[in-house]
Amino acid sequence: MDHEFSADEETLKDIASELTRFEIKRSNVIPILQMIQERHAYLAPEAIRMVAEHLGMAACEVYGVATFYNQFRFQPPGKHQIKVCLGTACHVKGGDIILENFERKLGISEGQTTPDREFSIDRVACVGCCALAPVAIVDETVYGKVAPSKVEGLILGFEIEKEKEERRKQRDESN
Repeated sequence: MDHEFSADEETLKDIASELTRFEIKRSNVIPILQMIQERHAYLAPEAIRMVAEHLGMAACEVYGVATFYNQFRFQPPGKHQIKVCLGTACHVKGGDIILENFERKLGISEGQTTPDREFSIDRVACVGCCALAPVAIVDETVYGKVAPSKVEGLILGFEIEKEKEERRKQRDESN
Protein backbone atom coordinates (compact mmCIF):
# COMPACT_ATOMS: atom_id res chain seq x y z
CA MET A 1 0.00 0.00 0.00
CA ASP A 2 1.52 3.29 -1.08
CA HIS A 3 -0.41 5.51 1.29
CA GLU A 4 -1.93 5.10 4.73
CA PHE A 5 -5.32 6.50 5.62
CA SER A 6 -5.51 7.87 9.14
CA ALA A 7 -8.64 8.43 11.17
CA ASP A 8 -9.59 11.98 12.09
CA GLU A 9 -9.98 13.17 15.68
CA GLU A 10 -13.78 12.99 15.57
CA THR A 11 -13.66 9.36 14.43
CA LEU A 12 -11.21 8.44 17.19
CA LYS A 13 -13.42 10.11 19.82
CA ASP A 14 -16.42 8.17 18.54
CA ILE A 15 -14.52 4.87 18.65
CA ALA A 16 -13.27 5.59 22.18
CA SER A 17 -16.82 6.34 23.29
CA GLU A 18 -18.23 3.18 21.69
CA LEU A 19 -15.49 0.94 23.11
CA THR A 20 -16.84 1.57 26.61
CA ARG A 21 -19.95 -0.44 25.67
CA PHE A 22 -17.87 -3.60 25.23
CA GLU A 23 -16.60 -5.80 28.02
CA ILE A 24 -12.87 -6.31 28.15
CA LYS A 25 -12.90 -9.82 26.70
CA ARG A 26 -10.88 -11.13 23.77
CA SER A 27 -14.07 -12.64 22.39
CA ASN A 28 -15.30 -9.10 21.69
CA VAL A 29 -12.60 -8.37 19.13
CA ILE A 30 -14.78 -9.24 16.10
CA PRO A 31 -17.93 -7.44 17.33
CA ILE A 32 -15.83 -4.34 18.08
CA LEU A 33 -14.18 -4.40 14.64
CA GLN A 34 -17.60 -4.87 13.03
CA MET A 35 -18.97 -1.88 14.96
CA ILE A 36 -16.08 0.31 13.82
CA GLN A 37 -16.43 -0.85 10.21
CA GLU A 38 -20.19 -0.22 10.28
CA ARG A 39 -19.83 3.27 11.76
CA HIS A 40 -16.76 4.45 9.85
CA ALA A 41 -16.56 2.20 6.74
CA TYR A 42 -12.99 1.02 7.43
CA LEU A 43 -10.47 0.14 10.13
CA ALA A 44 -7.80 2.81 10.43
CA PRO A 45 -4.45 1.86 12.03
CA GLU A 46 -5.34 3.98 15.07
CA ALA A 47 -8.61 2.08 15.46
CA ILE A 48 -6.73 -1.24 15.50
CA ARG A 49 -4.41 0.13 18.22
CA MET A 50 -7.36 1.41 20.26
CA VAL A 51 -9.10 -1.98 20.12
CA ALA A 52 -5.89 -3.72 21.13
CA GLU A 53 -5.40 -1.38 24.08
CA HIS A 54 -9.03 -1.77 25.18
CA LEU A 55 -8.86 -5.56 25.09
CA GLY A 56 -5.31 -5.90 26.44
CA MET A 57 -4.09 -7.50 23.23
CA ALA A 58 -1.18 -6.76 20.94
CA ALA A 59 -2.11 -4.63 17.91
CA CYS A 60 -0.69 -7.34 15.64
CA GLU A 61 -3.17 -9.84 17.15
CA VAL A 62 -6.13 -7.56 16.41
CA TYR A 63 -4.78 -6.89 12.92
CA GLY A 64 -4.35 -10.65 12.41
CA VAL A 65 -7.99 -11.26 13.27
CA ALA A 66 -9.15 -8.40 11.02
CA THR A 67 -7.09 -9.55 8.03
CA PHE A 68 -8.39 -13.11 8.38
CA TYR A 69 -11.90 -11.96 7.42
CA ASN A 70 -12.50 -10.30 4.07
CA GLN A 71 -15.38 -8.21 5.45
CA PHE A 72 -12.95 -5.67 6.89
CA ARG A 73 -11.51 -2.73 4.95
CA PHE A 74 -8.28 -1.00 5.92
CA GLN A 75 -8.81 1.99 3.66
CA PRO A 76 -11.86 4.22 3.43
CA PRO A 77 -14.04 3.43 0.43
CA GLY A 78 -13.82 5.90 -2.41
CA LYS A 79 -16.51 8.40 -3.28
CA HIS A 80 -17.28 6.09 -6.20
CA GLN A 81 -17.24 2.42 -5.28
CA ILE A 82 -16.60 -0.04 -8.06
CA LYS A 83 -17.45 -3.70 -7.55
CA VAL A 84 -16.50 -6.18 -10.24
CA CYS A 85 -18.30 -9.52 -10.20
CA LEU A 86 -16.08 -12.56 -10.45
CA GLY A 87 -18.76 -15.20 -9.93
CA THR A 88 -18.69 -18.16 -12.29
CA ALA A 89 -20.62 -16.59 -15.19
CA CYS A 90 -18.72 -13.28 -14.97
CA HIS A 91 -15.38 -15.06 -14.61
CA VAL A 92 -16.07 -17.18 -17.70
CA LYS A 93 -17.11 -14.05 -19.66
CA GLY A 94 -13.93 -12.12 -18.73
CA GLY A 95 -14.69 -10.50 -15.38
CA ASP A 96 -11.02 -10.77 -14.43
CA ILE A 97 -10.11 -8.71 -17.52
CA ILE A 98 -12.66 -6.06 -16.51
CA LEU A 99 -11.15 -5.93 -13.01
CA GLU A 100 -7.64 -5.60 -14.48
CA ASN A 101 -8.82 -2.73 -16.70
CA PHE A 102 -10.28 -0.82 -13.73
CA GLU A 103 -7.06 -1.44 -11.76
CA ARG A 104 -4.86 -0.25 -14.63
CA LYS A 105 -6.99 2.82 -15.38
CA LEU A 106 -7.12 3.92 -11.72
CA GLY A 107 -3.60 2.83 -10.74
CA ILE A 108 -4.79 0.78 -7.76
CA SER A 109 -5.45 -2.87 -6.99
CA GLU A 110 -8.64 -4.49 -5.80
CA GLY A 111 -9.36 -3.62 -2.19
CA GLN A 112 -7.64 -0.24 -2.55
CA THR A 113 -8.74 3.37 -2.79
CA THR A 114 -7.20 6.03 -5.01
CA PRO A 115 -5.10 8.60 -3.11
CA ASP A 116 -7.69 11.32 -3.85
CA ARG A 117 -10.37 9.01 -2.38
CA GLU A 118 -12.44 9.28 -5.57
CA PHE A 119 -12.52 5.56 -6.40
CA SER A 120 -12.21 2.20 -4.71
CA ILE A 121 -12.30 -1.21 -6.36
CA ASP A 122 -13.49 -4.49 -4.90
CA ARG A 123 -14.16 -7.92 -6.32
CA VAL A 124 -17.43 -9.57 -5.37
CA ALA A 125 -18.42 -13.22 -5.63
CA CYS A 126 -21.78 -12.81 -7.37
CA VAL A 127 -24.30 -10.02 -7.87
CA GLY A 128 -27.08 -12.23 -9.22
CA CYS A 129 -27.10 -10.84 -12.76
CA CYS A 130 -25.51 -13.83 -14.49
CA ALA A 131 -27.35 -13.23 -17.77
CA LEU A 132 -25.62 -9.83 -17.99
CA ALA A 133 -22.08 -11.17 -17.44
CA PRO A 134 -19.57 -9.69 -17.06
CA VAL A 135 -21.03 -7.25 -14.53
CA ALA A 136 -19.63 -4.23 -12.72
CA ILE A 137 -21.48 -2.13 -10.17
CA VAL A 138 -20.43 1.49 -9.94
CA ASP A 139 -21.98 3.16 -6.92
CA GLU A 140 -25.50 1.70 -7.10
CA THR A 141 -25.68 1.32 -10.89
CA VAL A 142 -25.33 -2.14 -12.42
CA TYR A 143 -23.50 -2.30 -15.75
CA GLY A 144 -23.92 -5.51 -17.71
CA LYS A 145 -22.01 -7.04 -20.61
CA VAL A 146 -19.10 -4.77 -19.72
CA ALA A 147 -16.44 -4.69 -22.39
CA PRO A 148 -12.88 -3.63 -21.55
CA SER A 149 -13.37 -0.50 -23.65
CA LYS A 150 -16.36 0.51 -21.49
CA VAL A 151 -14.17 0.77 -18.38
CA GLU A 152 -12.34 3.86 -19.63
CA GLY A 153 -15.63 5.49 -20.63
CA LEU A 154 -17.12 4.95 -17.16
CA ILE A 155 -14.12 6.49 -15.42
CA LEU A 156 -13.95 9.34 -17.94
CA GLY A 157 -17.62 10.15 -17.28
CA PHE A 158 -16.90 10.62 -13.56
CA GLU A 159 -13.80 12.72 -14.31
CA ILE A 160 -15.83 14.99 -16.61
CA GLU A 161 -18.54 15.40 -13.94
CA LYS A 162 -15.88 16.26 -11.35
CA GLU A 163 -14.38 18.92 -13.65
CA LYS A 164 -17.84 20.41 -14.30
CA GLU A 165 -18.51 20.56 -10.55
CA GLU A 166 -15.15 22.27 -9.92
CA ARG A 167 -15.91 24.85 -12.63
CA ARG A 168 -19.34 25.50 -11.09
CA LYS A 169 -17.74 26.05 -7.68
CA GLN A 170 -15.16 28.44 -9.14
CA ARG A 171 -17.88 30.34 -11.00
CA ASP A 172 -20.03 30.57 -7.85
CA GLU A 173 -17.06 31.78 -5.76
CA SER A 174 -16.22 34.50 -8.29
CA ASN A 175 -19.81 35.82 -8.33
